[in-house]
Amino acid sequence: MLSKVKTMEALDIIHEMFPDAEAELNYTNDFELTIAVLLSAQATDVSVNKVTDTLFQKYKTPEDYLSVPLEELENDIKSIGLYRTKAKNIQKLCRDLIDKFNGEVPTTYEELITLAGVGRKTANVVLSVAFDTPRIAVDTHVERVSKRLGIARWKDNVNQVEETLMRKIPENRWSKAHHQLIFFGRYHCLARNPKCFECPLLYMCREGQKRERNLLKQKAK
Repeated sequence: MLSKVKTMEALDIIHEMFPDAEAELNYTNDFELTIAVLLSAQATDVSVNKVTDTLFQKYKTPEDYLSVPLEELENDIKSIGLYRTKAKNIQKLCRDLIDKFNGEVPTTYEELITLAGVGRKTANVVLSVAFDTPRIAVDTHVERVSKRLGIARWKDNVNQVEETLMRKIPENRWSKAHHQLIFFGRYHCLARNPKCFECPLLYMCREGQKRERNLLKQKAK
């Protein structure tokens, strides 16, 4: 595994590659962000933004989402994966916001995870992006990059990856590092075709070096 020093060396390079990395979901307030992040589970930000472009024009408040039948909301988000479950969770979440939080998105992790459809990752994203609270949310990109580089172990679950990143990265860089790791995984260290041979981190990446060795063996045959 990479040491704290090597981890920060890697993050400094990723920072140079993606200095302006930030959330790519479209939203105008913390309520819309929460809905967008909920919708983004097992879906791309691009597909979510296509849906919310019209969704956020139709629904402005928690009350708006509760004013229509569940089937109508399902139809509004039908192009998103797991749309039936997500529609149900959105209405439950909106009911809780009204009944328990005066219609406002709560600002603590403990309260956020009580909302339907809001797990650890979603809560961390909302805290970081909406409320400027230092957090690291581990999505598929962050998990993949962390394990490929050797920042975390292959056998680690997402919570262990999060704990490792928080231990190795200074708190004042958590939120920015979260977005930069996502960008690095989304646009460079791709799941199926990572750009290993043009990667400035190849010299420290065990996965990239393994791919390089395998390629050389194939060429030698």
